[in-house]
Amino acid sequence: MEKAVTKKQAISTSNMVKISILGVMSFILMFMNLPLPIFPAFLKIDFADIPSVIGGFALGPVAGIMIQLIKNILHFMFDNSTGGVGEISNFIVGGSFVLVSSSIYHAMRSKKGAIIGSIAGTIVMAMVGALSNYFLIIPFYSNIMPIDVIINLGTVVNSAIHDKLTLVLYGVIPFNIFKGIVISVVTALLYKKVTPILKKK
Repeated sequence: MEKAVTKKQAISTSNMVKISILGVMSFILMFMNLPLPIFPAFLKIDFADIPSVIGGFALGPVAGIMIQLIKNILHFMFDNSTGGVGEISNFIVGGSFVLVSSSIYHAMRSKKGAIIGSIAGTIVMAMVGALSNYFLIIPFYSNIMPIDVIINLGTVVNSAIHDKLTLVLYGVIPFNIFKGIVISVVTALLYKKVTPILKKK
């Protein structure tokens, strides 16, 4: 019995180390972002969610969420320019993808499960991202710069954008769908190579 408890503790400690490492990797990747000319300038693509998705697939949904949490706590500690609003939004949006995709994958441990999980995660992330930007991010930035300036960033790339709602519909939602696809593809390319390391006790 004592040996079993010790082994369980060791496995738990091992997973915590892996989660911490993936959280730091995710935090570093947040700073490696770039704007895409087809989306408003404030929407920048990065690969910071990939470690949490890989962690979620390999170690479970809770591990993926913890990686997201570590990433955003570290980001808040080093760059709290949004007063935590950006980090909360990032956690909610990224966490929604990780939770949905990894939960489905763990219920269907197969290539099909991974594909279904990624598609469902992308859809949910797009919906959650829309709500997050409409109620949190855009209102926050409108306190820093006029809302017209923010909307104009969208109008520049898409003439159909003329208010907050169309900015979310034609800017934020397509961006998160695109991001979900990128995350899914890169995760698929890396997962089998990284999994053996994460599965080691």
